[in-house]
Amino acid sequence: MTLEILTPERKLFSGEVYGVQMPGITGSFEVLEKHAPLVSALKAGRIKVLRDKHAHSAFYDITGGFVEVLNNKVTVLVEGAQIVE
Repeated sequence: MTLEILTPERKLFSGEVYGVQMPGITGSFEVLEKHAPLVSALKAGRIKVLRDKHAHSAFYDITGGFVEVLNNKVTVLVEGAQIVE
């Protein structure tokens, strides 16, 4: 599936991923390939990008925003974010 993480200033990530874990306002959740359509608010926290099935991951700290899942594409719109090295 395709993931994009966008802030008002720039595109932080764009590419193919295995899955993504996000901090929803009522709890964390995970989206994998062929997930049902979804729109959700996100609270401040950490996004975990699962690049493949072998636990290769990247992390982004976000200040809050929204996510849309539609047609095997996940679009994360956040107020602010930074890559966790």
